[in-house]
This record gives sequence, C-alpha cells and structure tokens, in this order.
Amino acid sequence: MLNLLIEPLQYSFMQRSLTIAILVGIICAVVGSYLMVQRLALLGDAISHSVLPGLAIAFILNANIFVGAFIAGILSTICMNVIRTYSRIKEDAAMGIVFSAFFALGITLITLVQKDNKIDLNHFLFGNILGVTVEDVRDTFIITIIILAVVALIYKELLFYTFDPLGAEATGLPVNLLNLGLMGLIALTIVASLKAVGVILVLSLLITPAATAYLLVERLHQVMILGVMIGVISSISGMYLSYFYNLPSGPAIVLVTSGLFILTFLFSPTQGLLKIKS
Repeated sequence: MLNLLIEPLQYSFMQRSLTIAILVGIICAVVGSYLMVQRLALLGDAISHSVLPGLAIAFILNANIFVGAFIAGILSTICMNVIRTYSRIKEDAAMGIVFSAFFALGITLITLVQKDNKIDLNHFLFGNILGVTVEDVRDTFIITIIILAVVALIYKELLFYTFDPLGAEATGLPVNLLNLGLMGLIALTIVASLKAVGVILVLSLLITPAATAYLLVERLHQVMILGVMIGVISSISGMYLSYFYNLPSGPAIVLVTSGLFILTFLFSPTQGLLKIKS
C-alpha cells in the first residue's frame, strides 16, 4: 500500500499536479462556503463561464492568461450588477444574460484562436491538471495566499454581511465593497482552478465540499475547515484514481467529491436522509 502511494510521487508532473489539486481544494472550499450560505451557486457558475473571453484575449495579446481570466470575471460581475441595479431585471435573469453572452463570446474567440494558431485551448473548458508547469504552480500558490489573507483579514465583516446584509448596511459596513470583494475572491478562485478542472467542472469544487460540510456542521468557520479537508481529500483521491485507472483528472476529482456528498446526504448523523427516515 505504501508503495502504491509513493509511486506517483516519483514523477515531477504528478508532484506539480498534486500540489495544484491541494491548493485548489483549499481555496474552493473556503470561498465556496460563502457561496453556499448566501445561496449564490448560480453566481459561481456564471463567473466561471464568463472568464473564457479573458483567456482568449490574453492569449491573443500574449499576456498572462490568469490576469485575462480575472479581468473578464470581474467585468462580468460588474455587468450583472449594473443590469440588476439600473433596470427591472432581477439578479437571476441578469446572471443568465451576462453568463450566456460572455460564454458565447469566449467560445467564438477560442475557435478563432485555434483556427489561426493550430493549438488546443479546450483544456480550459475541461481541465488539464497533468499538464501544469512550475509557473502554474507558482501562480496558483500566490492566488491561494491572496485569497486566504483577504478572507482572514475581513472574516468578521464578510460573516456579518453573509448572514445579515441589511443589518451590515445599517451598521455602516461598506456592503457594496464587501460584495465586490467577494466577487473578486470568486473570480480568483475560478482562475486558480482552471488548469485543474476547467470552467465546466469548477462549480462542483466550489459548492460540493462546502455543501457536504454544511450537512455535518453548523458554524461558518467549521464549514470552511471541514470543507477544506473534504476538498483536499477529494483532490488527492481523484488524482490517484486518475493515475492508476487512466481517468481524466478533473472529472475524477469531481466524482470523488460528489460521491462524498452523496454518502453524507444519506448518512449524516443529523441531516442524513436515512437518519431522518429512521
């Protein structure tokens, strides 16, 4: 058994992939806890698909694709807020409009880039964690530090805003700034997860570990801690399954975390379906 655990670590690409998987498992669980509690899963999905134009434009300009994706993610959230604020369109409809427009633009640009350069950018859709470079690991580590530092710095304010936005505004907290900060954290998390699972599957890592933890504990910091443990275990387990059974890495990680959610949904001591029926 020990030899089976050590064997993949002999290869540098697996070392880099596992490092990325662990970092992504951590930040997705932390940021996803806020999304879960605020019932904003659709927002995470919208932003994840909205980063595609930024990826393509950054590639065309020979710029850092992480920066391009982040800018596109922030721009999409600004567009959603503008539509919601200055029209009768509700938030869910605004998300749908912006999400579909940005996603269509991204697919179009990616198709044009592939046609002219004969390269494959589809791994941004479905993930390509086995192809990460040392620079990718460095960038993801920096993003992880930034996200954890921001969450630690404004944890109390975000906690208050998450559970009582009106109360937070009444006490003088800058709720608009907090909301923008949360959107920025979501965008950064999605950017960091691109190489691991791609924009199609990133929502699962954002929501499922936090949702699993939510069925087991009650307080937000407990959801974060347990969600991080679930996210890291799922990421590592998915990578080992991918290595030994020749499975696509991103989907393998998502299948593991989904399986853990199903087990928790059925057998949670307090919230489990079978527990409730008994």
